Amino acid sequence: MQKISVKHYVLIIASLSSFLTPFMGASVNVALPAIAAQFKINAIVQNWIPASYLLAAAIFAVPFGRISEIYGMKKIFTYGMLIFTVFSILSALAPNAMDLIIFRVFQGIGSAMMFVTGLALLTRVYPPQDRGKVIGINIAVVYIGLSLGPVLGGLFTYYLGWPSIFWFTVPIGILTLAIVLGKLKNEWADAKGEKFDFIGSAFYSVALFLLMYGFSLLPDTSGILMLLIGVLLLLAFVKWELSYSSPVFNMKLFKNYTFAFSSLAALINYSSTFAVSLLLSYYLQYIKAFDAQTTGLILVAQPIIMAIVAPMAGRLSDKKDPQLLATLGMAITTVGLFILSFINQNTSLELIIVALMILGLGFGLFSSPNTNAIMGSVERKYYGIASATVSSMRLIGQTFSVGIVTLVFAFVMGRVVISPESYVILLKSIPICFTIFTIMCFIGIFAAKAKRNSNNVVKGK
Repeated sequence: MQKISVKHYVLIIASLSSFLTPFMGASVNVALPAIAAQFKINAIVQNWIPASYLLAAAIFAVPFGRISEIYGMKKIFTYGMLIFTVFSILSALAPNAMDLIIFRVFQGIGSAMMFVTGLALLTRVYPPQDRGKVIGINIAVVYIGLSLGPVLGGLFTYYLGWPSIFWFTVPIGILTLAIVLGKLKNEWADAKGEKFDFIGSAFYSVALFLLMYGFSLLPDTSGILMLLIGVLLLLAFVKWELSYSSPVFNMKLFKNYTFAFSSLAALINYSSTFAVSLLLSYYLQYIKAFDAQTTGLILVAQPIIMAIVAPMAGRLSDKKDPQLLATLGMAITTVGLFILSFINQNTSLELIIVALMILGLGFGLFSSPNTNAIMGSVERKYYGIASATVSSMRLIGQTFSVGIVTLVFAFVMGRVVISPESYVILLKSIPICFTIFTIMCFIGIFAAKAKRNSNNVVKGK
């Protein structure tokens, strides 16, 4: 009975943490025009409010995945939730845009600590035959967060102001901490006693920061230089990890085709889809002149379909080929993005909602089976790093998605405050972004359907 109870508590705390991050991202996207108006910031700085959070989470996901294996998943999860909650409070009190961006960086670090351990704990305490089902439930909660994010974010912003979005997450964080400290006794440290790879972690973190930040600075010379240094450090990271006895990221896992191509497919999918809500939030509020409340209600069409489809796809992936389901999901997502690539001032609201529903169906079919394939392709000892890989692909993809929008805005709009005078060039930028995302997602179909290993559990040796 106690064992069942622990599994249920793990599912509860993993689900609560999985709700917070997507809720925060989706709700803040809707609030960005209000934040920009209050702080009087340009479009590039405006995009850094979501990007700073995502970049910090992506940078720290892999190191904390390894740290959790060595020092205990419960401990890292607890500290992560505490950091997330504290900096949610500070974000609500931020006096200016720069402080808000800094607080969101720390919020992203806490999020990374929660996400990499939450999924690993689920995979650790549930048997393989139930893995797809609980991953499906967990991802459904992610989509519930995405569903409620635009709606509640719009309502909070419209009636209470954007800081109320951050206040909303505080009691959820406190409740989760109470459950972890009161009900979970084990630490789940399967790599206890092994060394932590500080040098590899430094290579990875600095390389990812330079790549993402440099990308946002293009076409400036400083951006090009950062990208070049970032690539060199990334190559140094791979070389170091292959030769180090206790690497922060076991690169040998990528010898397994299931792990490698499922991870690549996840990266492409998140890169192609995350900024959809950001772009449509701009389009609906600036071009169509809807308020934040109405915008949130429109954007909810996508994640509601995700929340319905994801659990079914997760359960189905326990019985059917998850590769086939993920490939179908990627193809459907491509169709939804293709429709949005033709968006203009006269596009009907009905067409936008249909496109969002298609995207929800595609992403719901893709995500649970693809995650199940990744987590099922490694042995128990590597659940922490496999979970970190899932989180990293998502977070890097999301950051890259916002980075593409920032890059297009920089080339087409420049560093201007979004105002009626700049609406014409904003409307020119949005379909360019959707066209790029469509092409990327089409390429992702081939990554999702790539040949997999027949013996898919990799030992990491």
